Amino acid sequence: MVDKKKQVPLRISSKLYHDLARWAEDDFRSINGQIEYILTECVKQRKKNGKYVSEELDEPLDVDIEEFE
Repeated sequence: MVDKKKQVPLRISSKLYHDLARWAEDDFRSINGQIEYILTECVKQRKKNGKYVSEELDEPLDVDIEEFE
């Protein structure tokens, strides 16, 4: 039996979209492929660490999206 992919509508800011598009282009992937890759890696990391929710859930992320430009 073939595992069918699910379709999930996703709304993101235009800035994030353009950042993902540039990243996808750098990695020779489509934007969908890049998003799937990022999510897959996050899930692998979560399973590896055994953590399901960040301990600092309400704290802002220490991510500077500008560094990817």
